[in-house]
Amino acid sequence: MPPTSKRRRARNTTVPLRESKTAKRVRAQAVLEKLIEVFPDAQTALDYRNPFELLVATLLSAQCTDKRVNKETPALFAAMPNAQTMAKASVDDIRVFVKSINFFNNKAKNLHKTANILVDKHGGEVPDTMEDLVELAGVARKTANCVLGQGFGKPLGVVVDTHVGRIARRLNFTVEADPVKVERDLMALFPQVRWVYISHAWIDLGRPICTARKAKCDECPLAVLCPQVID
Repeated sequence: MPPTSKRRRARNTTVPLRESKTAKRVRAQAVLEKLIEVFPDAQTALDYRNPFELLVATLLSAQCTDKRVNKETPALFAAMPNAQTMAKASVDDIRVFVKSINFFNNKAKNLHKTANILVDKHGGEVPDTMEDLVELAGVARKTANCVLGQGFGKPLGVVVDTHVGRIARRLNFTVEADPVKVERDLMALFPQVRWVYISHAWIDLGRPICTARKAKCDECPLAVLCPQVID
């Protein structure tokens, strides 16, 4: 019985694996221009009306779909519209509204801790600095970048989730697995004003097309700019 054929990753020989920093920046600009053409309005899929709601929704979205988070947050925000009301609530009160979300126990605890920190240290307002945000419960650079970029219009970094990391490696814009190192490499290639955009555009590309398995390279708008394709 002949062996089952497997899809393999092949080289796109029109894009060299080894290229100068200048050539890589030129290709990155071409990637950016194509993304803007295909995904002109790329932005977070989370529903929010202010930085507090964005912070809460982003914390809830870890390892959970944005669609599921958007289904649950309206009732949560109706009951606890700000840090003060969430801080006064109990963890059990918060848990009631997020119980259908992955890891809801830990997330409810983190939301309660975060709300109390906001009240105690920031007058109930969400801070707009990286240093203050990463001191909140459950908040690391990824969440902080989301809040700063989308909520305050401050592109201080690139949000690197699994989609962004995967696409960056396939495009040979990084060889790193550590999200912080991936972010560093992408920040060196793309203009700061596009750091927020590039994350959302790659997420929009990664979910339906540049997937972890069975990537649809024949449908990818970046195929001619990518050194790897799937046969």
